[in-house]
Amino acid sequence: MNLLWNGSERAPTVLLLAHGAGADMNHEFMTYFAHELGSDELAVGRFNFRYIEAGKRAPDKQSVLEDTYREAVQQAVEERSPRRLFIGGKSMGGRIGSHIVASGTKADGLVYLGYPLHPPGRPERIRDGHLGDIEVPQLFVEGTRDPFCPLDTLSDVIGRLRLTADVVVIEDGDHSLKVRKSSGRSTKQAWGEAIEAIRAWIVRTGG
Repeated sequence: MNLLWNGSERAPTVLLLAHGAGADMNHEFMTYFAHELGSDELAVGRFNFRYIEAGKRAPDKQSVLEDTYREAVQQAVEERSPRRLFIGGKSMGGRIGSHIVASGTKADGLVYLGYPLHPPGRPERIRDGHLGDIEVPQLFVEGTRDPFCPLDTLSDVIGRLRLTADVVVIEDGDHSLKVRKSSGRSTKQAWGEAIEAIRAWIVRTGG
C-alpha cells in the first residue's frame, strides 16, 4: 500500500486520513488538509482504497473498505511507530475509520471531516449504531449546510449515545466545508478554521 506523508518523519503523533467515496487521496481537499496539518509534531498520512487503485468508481463493499483501512493503520504504525495515532477522514473515509475502531482497531482518537450521518433527506437511514462502541475521543468537523449531517441530529446522537465527542462547526460550510461568497470568507479560509481546530484538538487530546 502506498502511504503519502506530510510532516516530519520523526513526528511523535500520526493522523491517518482516508478519502471520501467520490475522490482519492490526491483530491484538492485531501491534499490541502494533509499539507497544512503536517508539521514537526504531526505526521499526516493518506492512502487510497482498493477500488480507486483498481480504477473503479463505485466503492468496495464495507468489509473490503474496512480491511483496507486496517492495512493502512498497520502500515502507518510500522513505518512511523507513533506515540499517538489518530485516524479518520473525509465523509466515507471517516465513517470507515469509525467502524474499524468500534470493532477493535487501536487508535487514540477519531477525526471526521464531514461525517455522513445519513443520506440527504433520509434521516431514517442514520448511521450511528456503532458509534456508541467507540471509547476514544471523537471530533466531528461539520458545516452548517451539510445535508449528510444536520447539526441538531448530530447533537441528539452524541447525547443519546453519550459519546466522548467534540463538534467544530464551520459556518456556511457544505459537505466539503466549502462556503459561499456571501459568508464573507473564502473556502480556503474556512478550511483553515477547520485545520486550526483539528490541530488544537489533537494537542488537547494528548497528541
